[in-house]
Amino acid sequence: MSLTLFDLSGRTALVTGSSQGIGLSLARGLGAAGARLVLNGREEGRLRAAVASLRTDGIAAEAAAFDVSDPEAVGAAVDRIEREVGPLDILVNNAGIQRRRPLEDFPVETWREIMRINLDSVFYVGQAVARHMIPRGRGKIINIASLQSEAARYSIAPYTASKGAVKNLTKGMCTDWARHGIQVNAIGPGYFVTPLNQALVDDPAFDAWLKTRTPAGRWGRVEELQGAAIFLASGASDFVNGQVLYVDGGVLATL
Repeated sequence: MSLTLFDLSGRTALVTGSSQGIGLSLARGLGAAGARLVLNGREEGRLRAAVASLRTDGIAAEAAAFDVSDPEAVGAAVDRIEREVGPLDILVNNAGIQRRRPLEDFPVETWREIMRINLDSVFYVGQAVARHMIPRGRGKIINIASLQSEAARYSIAPYTASKGAVKNLTKGMCTDWARHGIQVNAIGPGYFVTPLNQALVDDPAFDAWLKTRTPAGRWGRVEELQGAAIFLASGASDFVNGQVLYVDGGVLATL
């Protein structure tokens, strides 16, 4: 099969929550495959540093600081990107947060914060971008789900609920938008070394448990998610729709 199927040259990608961690790695992978990038985040300084690091590597990148949980800000930002940067061919809905606490003690306001960032933003940004993609008859949307879209773990029930909803929203977006030439899929990362997971990485007991529980015997490296993103953003996946591609070192394959 020709590698040109995976070539993203001439395409523009918006990656939310991409100033660090998984989002920045996904952006770097798409950029290395030829895409022009628009990085999103709320902290402008960190966002500028991420853009500079990509440009140093010869990757075309722009910054777009806006709050993905504010539908009015999302709509205005997407319209501006379309007007000033160019038509969006690829969207990666990556922005997300984690909060840990026993469910019986979980504050209502924190539940709402998780749902607003992890779930509502996928709808807001997905809808805003799809409204531009639909008239063009093409587009790729990649939502970042999770291993927790399928399995729960103590103290993160709200996060699990939000990522389970992202999985089914991905299927719903496919059902509505596939007829317009848009492919909507998700990536479900397992346990990766990221700022979001640093507390777990630093916990010797959890680190030992995770390495025993994972058939691969180790944590994932964020760059190991890039291939999945390039595949789902490229012509190689033109008849793949409504799916979740789990990248978890085999955790879901075994008891």
